[in-house]
Amino acid sequence: MLKKAGLDARQLKNYRPVSNLSFLSKLLERSVQVRLQAFLDNNDMLPASQSAYRRFHSTETAVLKVYNDLLLAADSGQVSALCLLDLTAAFDTVDHDLVMRCLERQFGLRGVVLQWLSSYLSDRSVRVALGSNSSSVVHLLCSIPQVQF
Repeated sequence: MLKKAGLDARQLKNYRPVSNLSFLSKLLERSVQVRLQAFLDNNDMLPASQSAYRRFHSTETAVLKVYNDLLLAADSGQVSALCLLDLTAAFDTVDHDLVMRCLERQFGLRGVVLQWLSSYLSDRSVRVALGSNSSSVVHLLCSIPQVQF
């Protein structure tokens, strides 16, 4: 997938690798995602203000929350500052060991579930192919796979 609209589509460096998985692999990933999300939701483990990966939440709800907070502060005479960060490549920098420790310590995942997720993240590699051109294989030490459902 092209990282951003407007980038030169002929340059392989402008593409983000996306997992090309079989139907069964996608089905398994989706099933795990649904079960893990239900576990997190049922145990109230996600911050109330988190909008990503939550049903009936979106970037719009996040923006409305920030906007509302700014209005409330202005109404009470407070000064506000807003710092915006571009996190478009954030998934490319996620450390696998850190994710596994967080899943275990903060969310209480253990046993087979934790082993499966660890296996899913380990020994991954990517390359970008476009027509007859392809990049060299890169072995990932960090990064969370981005799958298109």
